[in-house]
Amino acid sequence: MAKPTRWVTDTKAGHSQWYIERFRTMAADGTDLGGEARLVDAMVAPGSRVLDAGCGTGRVAAVLHERGHTAVGVDADPELIAAARADHPGPRFVVADLSEVDLGETFDAAVLAGNVMVFVAPGTETEVLRRVAAHVVPDGFVVVGFHTNRHLVLDDFDRSVAEAGLRLEHRFATWDLRRWHDDADFAVSVLRHR
Repeated sequence: MAKPTRWVTDTKAGHSQWYIERFRTMAADGTDLGGEARLVDAMVAPGSRVLDAGCGTGRVAAVLHERGHTAVGVDADPELIAAARADHPGPRFVVADLSEVDLGETFDAAVLAGNVMVFVAPGTETEVLRRVAAHVVPDGFVVVGFHTNRHLVLDDFDRSVAEAGLRLEHRFATWDLRRWHDDADFAVSVLRHR
């Protein structure tokens, strides 16, 4: 059985429902929630298969589905998966911990948006990356974005990347590809198999 994620141990009761309502409100207000999906869409061929790892409420998978891709979302939180299924009927959503996930299928790419790596269980970062990468075809990629000042420093992330059999291909400071700099507090890393 998986260790409890930081999503469980480091948040207050009711956090999942707050998160669900937050994204529903932002969507209703017309907030752009598709930036991560647009980046992935630009990097894959039309009609690709994409794994939304740590999908939360399903917003990234939903945009990818709307753009013609087969999107599968995975999250350990059953409340978030229930909201994703209710709000976004196109993609398939699965409850599974990323440190143990085995879907028995492969994808052209995987995306971990919304600070997923910050909220995995402490000490599982390498295994999460290894499991996600195992679902990606040899010439595919994994793109990960997270705030570097919360629980996970970039040097530790990079060590986990190498230990998981991946290599850093590109790094940006934002999902809209602003240049990486050492003072950035957010990192978007494009990873490939070694």
